[in-house]
Amino acid sequence: MTGPPGADDATVVTTSLDRHIHRYAARRLGDAAADDITADTFLAAFRVRGRYDPARPNARPWLYGIAANLIGKQRRTEVRALNALARTGRDRVAESWVDHADDRVTAQAAHGPLAGALASLSAGDRHVLLLVAWADLTYQEVAEALSIPVGTVRSRLNRARKKVRAALGGCDPTLVDDFATEVTHG
Repeated sequence: MTGPPGADDATVVTTSLDRHIHRYAARRLGDAAADDITADTFLAAFRVRGRYDPARPNARPWLYGIAANLIGKQRRTEVRALNALARTGRDRVAESWVDHADDRVTAQAAHGPLAGALASLSAGDRHVLLLVAWADLTYQEVAEALSIPVGTVRSRLNRARKKVRAALGGCDPTLVDDFATEVTHG
């Protein structure tokens, strides 16, 4: 998180926007929606700031939890977009972030089979998988963000990984070159 030098996360929550939340939202919904989700995340955080425990020095899971809940409200739109991408291999929302992807998993989301696999996951499984893959949260941080037990994070992540790998014919979506070759020559 960014903020004044020496500021802890509790201070940052009340003083600035977080580029990490924006980047995560952009990966999930595209650049245009990311601005709104980021603003709404911090607006919601400000509104419920009295419930934030300042003794928790890391506000990241709390903020990602708010963002994930807001993104969840757009689930139908997200699933429709992923299904369109799976059918056509082209999606305007995905095009806004694919060219700037800094993560191999993110870059692979542009491929139809992976998008279809992500669309087929339950909202809970998709949230866990993408919070780990795109936001680099630990299992504990995902549990905090989604207000679920760590064991549930582990089982959802395991289930999501199995479903995605099965949908990709056993290919690991993080291996960009192998996956691209499999998709184009398979």
